[in-house]
Amino acid sequence: MTFKPLLFLSLLLCSQLTLAANDYISLCYHDIRDDVDGVVDKDQMAVSTDNLISQFEWLMTHNYHAISIDDVIAARKGQKELPENAFLLTFDDGYKSFYTHVLPLLKEYKYPAVVALVGKWSNTPTDQLVHYGSKDFKPRNFFMSGEEIKRVSQSKLVEIASHSFDLHHGVLANPQGNTQPAAVTLKFDKNNNYEKENQYRKRILSDLQKNSAYIQTITGAKPRTIVWPYGAFSRLSEELAKSSGHHFSLTLKSGINHPYQSNSINRILIQGNPPLADFVYSLRHLEAEDPIRVAHIDLDYVYDDDITQENANLSLLLDRIKAMEINTVFLQAFSDPDGDGNADALYFPNRHLPVRRDLFNRVAWQLRTRSNVNVYAWMPVLSFLIAGTEELRVQSLEKDKIVTNAKGYLRLSPFNSRAKNLIEEIYEDLALHTNFSGLLFHDDAYLSDYEDFSPAALRSAAGTFGIKDISVDDLRGSLKREWQAVKTHTLTQLTVALTNKVKYYRPDIKTARNIYANVILDENSKEWFNQNYAEMLRTYDYTAIMAMPYMEQAENPTQWLSDLTQHAAIHDPKFKKTLFELQSIDWRTKTPIPNKTLASQFHLLMRLGVKHLGYYPDNFLDQHPNLHTVRSSISVNTSPLAL
Repeated sequence: MTFKPLLFLSLLLCSQLTLAANDYISLCYHDIRDDVDGVVDKDQMAVSTDNLISQFEWLMTHNYHAISIDDVIAARKGQKELPENAFLLTFDDGYKSFYTHVLPLLKEYKYPAVVALVGKWSNTPTDQLVHYGSKDFKPRNFFMSGEEIKRVSQSKLVEIASHSFDLHHGVLANPQGNTQPAAVTLKFDKNNNYEKENQYRKRILSDLQKNSAYIQTITGAKPRTIVWPYGAFSRLSEELAKSSGHHFSLTLKSGINHPYQSNSINRILIQGNPPLADFVYSLRHLEAEDPIRVAHIDLDYVYDDDITQENANLSLLLDRIKAMEINTVFLQAFSDPDGDGNADALYFPNRHLPVRRDLFNRVAWQLRTRSNVNVYAWMPVLSFLIAGTEELRVQSLEKDKIVTNAKGYLRLSPFNSRAKNLIEEIYEDLALHTNFSGLLFHDDAYLSDYEDFSPAALRSAAGTFGIKDISVDDLRGSLKREWQAVKTHTLTQLTVALTNKVKYYRPDIKTARNIYANVILDENSKEWFNQNYAEMLRTYDYTAIMAMPYMEQAENPTQWLSDLTQHAAIHDPKFKKTLFELQSIDWRTKTPIPNKTLASQFHLLMRLGVKHLGYYPDNFLDQHPNLHTVRSSISVNTSPLAL
């Protein structure tokens, strides 16, 4: 929710956000028309000519300075410094209005700009409709003609960029028929096969090369900038773009840019034809983020052998999540029908485990597009029941004997290189085949003080401590604290490696990791779990405390939550990176936590300053917690001042 009192707005319009020298922002526009009908216009990307002029005027009078790609290159080389309050103008899709409306304004204000062309649209014959996106069609004269593109390119103020030749649409992404951005999706075909990665590479590279050649034919020069359709890109797609001569990559991720950063340029999407006050507000809140409010979902309860029932379950979930007015869902990506926390199968195509149903991508995409939430893939770190890997598991000391992990979380050893490779490949497959916003690392990422003494762990310890014949007694005795630190760091580094694997295909994901509450409440618990709250805060976007007093058998749940909050504040005083996740069921008695109790716990945490809140599980089938409890307690519109 955006709350902007009139007094605040008047002050805002008279003030400015000062960007330091060599910092810059980039603004992304689309069509510019005289007749845009406010926020109800059919084209929500269109901006009225009057509003564009008022925005240009505000930028000019408030000491903002337009820059070009050449300026960014010169700053990167150290040849010049970008001015304070620098901004880069960009216009996507190659609309005719760039020639008729924008170019005259650029000349008047002496503002440089980038215009991005979709080759297939620009190359459509004049007597045919342009296939715009996946479903819509537009008249050819909505877009610049070849002659107009040539004239525009001759202006020293304009840089022609590629917007792909034919990637500005969705492709079939899963068996259920969802379409997702062509530039970052493995196509699913009518023969129930996914595109191979080498086929994907060939398709993307061919498209980028084709559009470069097309633009060169008209303008005499190949583009050096790629503007990704829908802002969807990956490190892989950027590598392909760079290999085809594109040195800059424009996205739709909002934020401040620096000349020395990677070739990706963040852009602020101007949509909904914003009045000047809203335009200024967006500039002043570039990096502001709403608190995350989470419902934690078991995909096992969406799944059903009967597809009709499964679709009904999904519809129920989508409607419920949208009605909650939250912004985040932690969605199970693995199958665990017996509830032991181990992954028996997965909900996405992969190399190592059975696929219970290719379902995660569909549900995650539907939650994003229909329920307007960010979806984190909730995944185990170690507990994958892969056939033939028993010897790769964690080994523990029990009654003076080393035994293979055989109960509870059946974890693969994080010290075993083969096990790590298997886990990394599973995460790669997740990122390749599904579209999501974040990762939640499961609470199986722990090692007790009696673990891990597998052969791989002992070899790692011997190498770390320089002791050839290291023993369990050494690690339980004189090297106990050092071994604890090694185990804690090894678990963290494995999750970092998994994050990097995923970010190759999904570069904008955020990360969260579960931590046991006792690790925060009792210093000795660091040894019992080999988890470290301070290290997690440094490593992940969010650390998710399992704030579950009934699971921990707290005599006074309210006092327990207050104590937990107080201890957490020692390391994260403003709770910027800490999520508190309550329990909605008492697993001891197998009964739901009353709505009134759950609401009072949420309200308590908010009064104590906690920003990021969630709960597990959401029983969408039985509607628990009820919608009123969620909306009034943790919706994005909930203010702690009103509680």
